[in-house]
Amino acid sequence: MHIPKFAVFYDFHTMPACPDVGAGFDCDAAAEQLKRCGADFTIFAARCNLGMAYYDTKTGIRHPALKYDLFGRFLEACHKRGIAVSAYMNVGLSQEEGLRHRDWLTVSPEGEIYRQPCNIHEYRTMCYNSPYGDHVLAMIDELLEYPVDGFFFDCLTPHPCIGAECIREMRERKMNPSEFAWFSQKRMVDRIGRKIKDSGRDLLLYYNCVRPTDQLEWSTYLEYECLPTGGWGYESLQLNARHLRTFGKPMLNMTGRFHETWGDFGGIRTRASLLYDCITGLANTLPPNIGDHFHPRGDLNHAVYGLIADVYGEVRRLMPWADGAKAVAEVAMIQPPDTPDNSLEAVPSIYSAQGWGRILCELKCQFDVLLPHQDFTKYKVIVLADRVRFDETLKERIRSYLAQGGKIISSGWSGLDGSGTHFVLPDEWGAEYLGESPHDPAYFRLAEKTEGIPDMPVTLYEKGISMRAAGAEILAEIVAPYYNRQFDGEHYYSYLPPDRKDGCAALTLAGQVAHFSHPVGFGYYKHAQVPVRELVGNVLKRFLPEPLLEVRGLPSFGRTAVTRQGNRHMIWLTAFVPERRGEKIDMIEEGCEVSGLEIVLRLNGQKVSRVYTAPDCTELSFTEVDGGYKILLPSMKGYAVIVAEIKKRSAAESSFCRILSSLRAPPHSRNCGQGDRN
Repeated sequence: MHIPKFAVFYDFHTMPACPDVGAGFDCDAAAEQLKRCGADFTIFAARCNLGMAYYDTKTGIRHPALKYDLFGRFLEACHKRGIAVSAYMNVGLSQEEGLRHRDWLTVSPEGEIYRQPCNIHEYRTMCYNSPYGDHVLAMIDELLEYPVDGFFFDCLTPHPCIGAECIREMRERKMNPSEFAWFSQKRMVDRIGRKIKDSGRDLLLYYNCVRPTDQLEWSTYLEYECLPTGGWGYESLQLNARHLRTFGKPMLNMTGRFHETWGDFGGIRTRASLLYDCITGLANTLPPNIGDHFHPRGDLNHAVYGLIADVYGEVRRLMPWADGAKAVAEVAMIQPPDTPDNSLEAVPSIYSAQGWGRILCELKCQFDVLLPHQDFTKYKVIVLADRVRFDETLKERIRSYLAQGGKIISSGWSGLDGSGTHFVLPDEWGAEYLGESPHDPAYFRLAEKTEGIPDMPVTLYEKGISMRAAGAEILAEIVAPYYNRQFDGEHYYSYLPPDRKDGCAALTLAGQVAHFSHPVGFGYYKHAQVPVRELVGNVLKRFLPEPLLEVRGLPSFGRTAVTRQGNRHMIWLTAFVPERRGEKIDMIEEGCEVSGLEIVLRLNGQKVSRVYTAPDCTELSFTEVDGGYKILLPSMKGYAVIVAEIKKRSAAESSFCRILSSLRAPPHSRNCGQGDRN
């Protein structure tokens, strides 16, 4: 199986009105262009989201203007040049087949077969439980006759459907439409996976719009789609890459060349913004995949491929330090799982994770992102992002983690039971849950003056819970407003000064557990309040007084990551500022210059023999300090990669150090992948 390192994704969708699809497509020239970019893998449309096929199909609908087997010829041209090809198939959408087979379309719970508005590409969504599901499998059979290297199945979204087939089974299974939509999605994933497996071929396989946990059995790699200017934002990759990398699969970072979003034929990214995406991906162990949109006629866009070649040329110089590297983290942020019940918690939970992720990035914390069922025992600290409720299984896992020396930072409704009535571990939390906070807004004030946080009541903009300390130390207290935000029929109360403490805690510390009464992540996502971030930073310093990495002098917008490869560790630093210039467009036009950086790297007693920058191999000065090594980086622009090579030990030294480390390590870190942490 080919494992991609430099990929190009073709988002090739053509309207029926296109009169000359593929007429000017020089397959050899296009493949040669890919080769000059340094690409070793591409994804090309066999069937697009219009339902148009670009190969000699007997089952599907070939574009009426296409006169030859476009997919087959391009596949052959790429293989001649050593470029692997995956067949793109849109599964969830098919505009043309939906027109011809209305019984294949989803019927929404409102009874509509066409989604509104009609100017979106998801206007017609397909029901996997109708004969359409068999139709997709038949088209896969056709494509398996080609020497493809893999499949990319797109838009496999769980759209609720109350069509005849669905409503009968839904009743039998006693599911609501949303639950059954997720069930149907997973069943279609499994059907496709078995089809590929039964072919006996070792193929790349990925499902887009399917949760990693629902495709792990079948997928050979994972991919994160993120066009920063297309609605995802520049922070999205930072968070989601840290989640994908925990599943132990090869990965790809799918960005795009578009100024805005997919299909922006005349839009092109700045070099700096595209480079930022690729470097951020590598720092989090994701190789790059740059998306483009081919002209229906086949015109080659040399400007786009000049940009891709330029960026890939720079990224390629870093690959000796990126190939096979693993991320190193000591903190895990646990986010609530996606749920199919359309609960009111679903959206706030997503934003909570994004807000917490941003806080941890700005604090230069080395963290992974996990779901509650994943193993968190190897991490020194776990963060429960606002709404992580406890069932009996998670309760016992958390209790065991604490018993082994782990530390927890929790916020909002995290730690409550499923019905939200009480803290499941009241002794460990040291707090009593009193219900939803009555204040809108509430304020917090520190019990003691702390540097970096103003000595005044600070607003908590989003509503949280009320809690009373029950054995825990109170680090911050709640201050009530004079009155709540309200309209009484005569006045709207918008001038809301703080009044006095109400006896409730805003932040408690019970030994190994710190709990914030309000949703820190959701609040930071919405309001980006620096005092709240600094308060989190103070708690982290208590729990991690000697973190894996400290970077002094890198601004808050800078980002960090640590990877390990053999006997060396890489420190990845980025300094780019997305600036809001258009109504919804954040622009990165150049990297920022930063100088005088002091970096402290702690490697659990391992001895560093050499420190240098990659790829130019400029030696850097370093000294032993604070339980690790202080490294001086005179300057950087945009990004820097610092390599710390570890001194190789003799067999006797290694044996002695292992014994010593075992004796010094807290109980929870023994025999649980300590090498992956530090």
